[in-house]
Amino acid sequence: MKRLVLLSILFCQALFGLSQNTDFQNAVTKYKTATMMTATVTKSSHRAAVKNDVVTTGTLEMKKPAHVCINVNEGKDMLLMEGNQFTMKAGGRKQKTTSEGNPQFATFQGVFEAILAGGGDLSKYSDLTIAKQGHDLVLTITPTAQSKKQQRRIMFTSLVLTIDSRTSALKSLRMNEQKGNYTDYQFSNFTFK
Repeated sequence: MKRLVLLSILFCQALFGLSQNTDFQNAVTKYKTATMMTATVTKSSHRAAVKNDVVTTGTLEMKKPAHVCINVNEGKDMLLMEGNQFTMKAGGRKQKTTSEGNPQFATFQGVFEAILAGGGDLSKYSDLTIAKQGHDLVLTITPTAQSKKQQRRIMFTSLVLTIDSRTSALKSLRMNEQKGNYTDYQFSNFTFK
């Protein structure tokens, strides 16, 4: 009886994962034929200790196979993914990391490469959840740390990516930080080339 219950649970989990992966495949199908995507970006930087958010604008550029660049505030702030290399520039300071040395960015890279490819198997990422909310597909990367040292090195408590499943357009990227701080990128005028 215990085996039957266990097998039933595993079967249901597999079906749920298959359904999520199918939703993802359908949501990003338009990327299969595009080589470059662009959008207008509105970036909101929220700090819990500050009354008003800082809002700036810029551009998003995505190219196959693994180039994603969000450039805002006339080039003063940037988020760049080139393959497994990540560069963040904020307030004139640059931070660099790789997906090899940072598991959170490994999932981020895998998700974006799957988006740019027009689909892919995301079930291998244990720190990724996919939820359908109306016409949106919400992908949330929540890192898990094995030690206190790893916990301190985590830059973001979660990364939340929203895709419009009707148009395949990337709608937003929210980078949640410690203490209620976050950076939110809203994308508009999304075009496929």
